[in-house]
Parts: sequence; C-alpha cells; structure tokens
Amino acid sequence: MTHENHRHHTNEITNLHRAFWIGIILNAAFVVIEFGAGFYYNSLALLSDAGHNLSDVASLGLSLFAFKISKAKSNERFTYGYHKSTILASLVNAVILLIAVGSIGWEAIQRFMDPEETKGSVISLVAGVGIVINTISALLFFRSKEKDLNVRGAYLHLATDALVSVGVVIAGIIITYTGLKWVDPLISLVIMGVVIYGTWNLLIESLRLSLDAVPEKIELEKIKQAATKIPGVKEIHHVHVWGMSTTRNALTAHVVIDSKDSLSDAEKIKHDLKHELEHMNIQHATLEIESSDENCEEDHRSL
Repeated sequence: MTHENHRHHTNEITNLHRAFWIGIILNAAFVVIEFGAGFYYNSLALLSDAGHNLSDVASLGLSLFAFKISKAKSNERFTYGYHKSTILASLVNAVILLIAVGSIGWEAIQRFMDPEETKGSVISLVAGVGIVINTISALLFFRSKEKDLNVRGAYLHLATDALVSVGVVIAGIIITYTGLKWVDPLISLVIMGVVIYGTWNLLIESLRLSLDAVPEKIELEKIKQAATKIPGVKEIHHVHVWGMSTTRNALTAHVVIDSKDSLSDAEKIKHDLKHELEHMNIQHATLEIESSDENCEEDHRSL
C-alpha cells in the first residue's frame, strides 16, 4: 500500500469513527426527548419509534466497538485477529431489531383493541425533529455504505428512521384534524413493517457470513475464469471463499500449473493470481501449487 493510499485509508477510518460517535450522541439525545414526549402525551407511535431509535443507538455502539476491535493485531489464540467481530455485530444488531419490532407489533394490537387519547400536534413536532436528526446521521454514512456491512446497516436503519418519522408526522396531522385514535397504533404497525423490510437483507447476509458462505458480489466462476487466463495456469480447484470480516475476504485454492514450469514460474503465477484476486475483493489468498503430473490428494469433484 502506498503512503497516499495508507493516508486515505486512515482518514476514512477516522471519519467513520467520527460518524459513529456523532450518530450515537444525536440519536441518544433524541431518544430521551421522544420517550419523554411519548410517555407524557400517551403516544404509542412516539414510544415505539423511541424504542427503535434506542436500539439504533445500541447498534451504532456495538458496530463502533466491533469496528475498533477488528483493528487489533492477531495473536497465538486468534490467528486471524478479531475481524469476525464485525460480522457478529451486524448479526446481533439485526436480531435485536427484529425482537424490538415484535414488541412494537404486540403493543399496537393492544392499542387497537383499547385505543387511548393522544395529542397529534405534539407527535408531529417531535417526529419532525426526528426527521432532521436521522437524516443528518444517515448522511454521515452515505459515502461508505457500500464498503462495509455494518456501515450499510447503520445507513439503512437511520435512513429508514427518517422515513418512519415522516409517517409519524403524517399520523400526528391526521389525529389533530380528525381525532381518529386508531391512527396512532396503525402507524406503529407501519413502522414495524418498514423496519422488518430494511433489516431482513442485513440479517440474511450477516447470517450467511457467520456460516462462512461466499460473500455477496463474489462469484466462484469468475474467480476460476480469471485464474485460468493467467499464463501457466491449467486448472484451479478446491476453491473456498469466506468473509474474514464485513470488509475483508479470504480464499484458499489448489492451482494446477504445467509440469515443465519452474519454481520461479510458480511464484510469478501466484503473485499474478493474488493481484487479480485483490481486484475481486479478496484480500487474503492461500494458494497451493500443483504440477499437472500430480494427483491431488483431495476429491476433485469438490469446488
């Protein structure tokens, strides 16, 4: 890595740390305001949204912790370091959110059966503040949302919260002018649906990475095609790809080269292949070189 690239990477990490902290502080302050207003004015929409925002604060904190610990050096017990913590954090965050929306749905059903009086103008005012806070927080992660699963999760949750707050504002206006009590729990159910929709893909991808599945956007067939285009490579098999973290991927493979190639040729082939793999978002590759005259000890029918 060049000095310029290293400086760019360091600046990006610093900016993400700052984004996480700003997001945590802004959303924690808003949770206090929203809980207080929801409790005082008896609004389930505000209380449910506050509960969701509280889970966002916890999620941002957990993601920040995982992001920091993943930078720790490897040791004799954790030879890969703590990169996997980012995957576990994204999985835990998704599960927490789904549990939270379950409680929101249950309370909304209870309110449908026994509606309570709420003050629509206050709901709209508080939710309006939420639109501003969540939009600002989401924009902090916008530029890096495609580079890391945790960052993407933070962005999606905050952007979703901004949209949910728009819905709460609309509910408050409807309640103010119509007095319809059931609008408040109805908006809570809408919030639940939006959160589930925004969280589901995050949950699935986090679970996939936890099970060492091939990361999203990486295709084994393209890896094999790139390998066999390198001069000297006759075949590649036993290809295994998994996520070391939400941003770093690893690969192991057996590479078959022509029997007449020398050791120096093999080293060049490995260097060229690793270079190609880096362009395919695989940062750590372990390659076993085999001569075309050898019989692989493992079953060739595997990938």
